[in-house]
Amino acid sequence: MILSIPSPSRGEIDIGPLSIHAYGLMLLLAIVAATVLTGIRWTRRGGDWDLVFQVAVWGVAFGIIGARLYHVITSWDQVPDEWWGVFAVWKGGLGVWGGIFFGVLAGAIVVRRSGASVLAFMDAVAPGLLLAQAIGRWGNWFNQELYGEPTDLPWGLEIDLQHRPESIDLLQQDTFHPVFLYEFTWNLLGVLVLLVLDKFIRFRPPALFALYVAWYTAFRAFEETLRIDPSHEWFGLRLNFYVSVVLFALSIGFFIWWQFFHRRGEPSPAGARRLPPPGPSMAVPKSRVRG
Repeated sequence: MILSIPSPSRGEIDIGPLSIHAYGLMLLLAIVAATVLTGIRWTRRGGDWDLVFQVAVWGVAFGIIGARLYHVITSWDQVPDEWWGVFAVWKGGLGVWGGIFFGVLAGAIVVRRSGASVLAFMDAVAPGLLLAQAIGRWGNWFNQELYGEPTDLPWGLEIDLQHRPESIDLLQQDTFHPVFLYEFTWNLLGVLVLLVLDKFIRFRPPALFALYVAWYTAFRAFEETLRIDPSHEWFGLRLNFYVSVVLFALSIGFFIWWQFFHRRGEPSPAGARRLPPPGPSMAVPKSRVRG
């Protein structure tokens, strides 16, 4: 191959005597980027950084738990056969669906308890989540995972033999579709699209979050037709293909209904719980006023 994308020979980065797992480093960078972008968007809406940091701490913690739980449940055969295998996130194996669900749920509880609007915060965090997913995909590159079918395209990805599924045909191939790079590019483009749309269109929260889900799942459905790593299949298609299609349809349907047909008061971004102005029903009867 004259042109191709090489893969790292190992998944660790050595800094002096320290050996840092690149997968974990990419997750850390993803978390920082998402927190910064969300913080900027939330404070511009009248919120404060303290709430963003609280959501980041709890959302990330439960997001990692949910992501690992989803992977363990749906891909148990890929978990290392050791007592610590269930916890070995540094070897990869984080299901994005479980991570988003648990992370958003934990973040929503934190926002709710603070008195701010959960729906408004969901729109504020949407581009940040997509940015985090884009950066996190480089961890898959270091682990030589998340690649697709063999290809002779100039941007084909080199994969070492020990990281390929056990198949005679695959062992004889040279390069594969760099699915991690495809998703990185799509997600990064999605961040720009969401930011531009949010600048010129008045969305009714959480309509922008619904668009984020639709954008991601649209490509994820296509991505699942390229991937060749082990996965549960129904009727010849991977499990996550069906999950992506269902979530895409639900998010698009919700967006259309919520943005154009549903009528209700829009939430206040930084402080949803506010007392109504005094009215006649709140006035103190004169007969009860004592001098």
